[in-house]
Amino acid sequence: MPEPFVQMQHVGKTIKGQEIIRDFHINIREGEVIALCGGNGAGKSTILRMMAGIIHPSRGEITVGGFQWKTNRRRYAELIGYMPDDYRFSAGLTAKETLLFWAKLRGAPASRVDEALAEVGLEQTGAKPVASFSKGMRQRILFAQAMISRPRLLLMDEPTNGLDPYWMDTFVKLVRQAADQGQTVLFSTHQLQVAEALADRVVFLRGGAVQLEGSGEEIRSRLGAAGLAEAFGEWYAGGGNSE
Repeated sequence: MPEPFVQMQHVGKTIKGQEIIRDFHINIREGEVIALCGGNGAGKSTILRMMAGIIHPSRGEITVGGFQWKTNRRRYAELIGYMPDDYRFSAGLTAKETLLFWAKLRGAPASRVDEALAEVGLEQTGAKPVASFSKGMRQRILFAQAMISRPRLLLMDEPTNGLDPYWMDTFVKLVRQAADQGQTVLFSTHQLQVAEALADRVVFLRGGAVQLEGSGEEIRSRLGAAGLAEAFGEWYAGGGNSE
C-alpha cells in the first residue's frame, strides 16, 4: 500500500502556555477530500495553518508528498495551495492584478488567470478593485488564488462563508472535480451540508483533538442521525466525545 500523501503524526501546538492542538494524527490519501468540523476554538484553523507552513508545530511531524517544511520548505510549499478564512487585499489592485501577482508567485502561466476568473464566475469583474467586492466575491477570489497553480494539496479555511446557494453548489462541484483529477483537499467548515456533500471523510474536533472520524454515512449511523448536521448537533450537545 502506498504511503499517505499527507501525514500528521503526534502534532501539538502550544501558544502562550495554552495547548491549542493535542496529539493530532491524520493520514490522507492522494485525491481524498477531508472536512474538519468543530465548534469555535476547536483548532481547525490552527491545523490548516500548520499544514500550510504559516505556523509550525510545537511537537510532532507533518509530511506532504514526502517532504517536510523544516527540511525542504521550497518543495513542500510548491505542493500547497492555501485559502485563508479572510484576507486584506491590497488597496486599488483589481481582481486580475491580484491573480496575476499570485500566478507569478506560484509559477503559474499568466494565461491561467483568465481561466481562474472564469472558474469562479468573475470574468466580467476582473478590472474592478477587489477591495470593492462583497464577502462572497472575495471568497471566490481567494479560492481562485489557491487553485491558480493547480496544487497537489488544497487547504481551505471556511471556504464557503459568504457564498450564496448557487456558488456554494458550484464550489462543491469545483472541489469534487479537482479531487477527481487527483488533488488532495483538506478544509474546515461550520456548514455541515457542505461537508456532507463533498467530503470523503469527516473529522469532528474538540479541544484540539480528534474525537470522531469517518465517512458522513459512518458518523450518521454511529449517532443514529438523519443527516450530518443533526449528527454534529447531537455529538456536540453530548459533550463532543467519541463514545
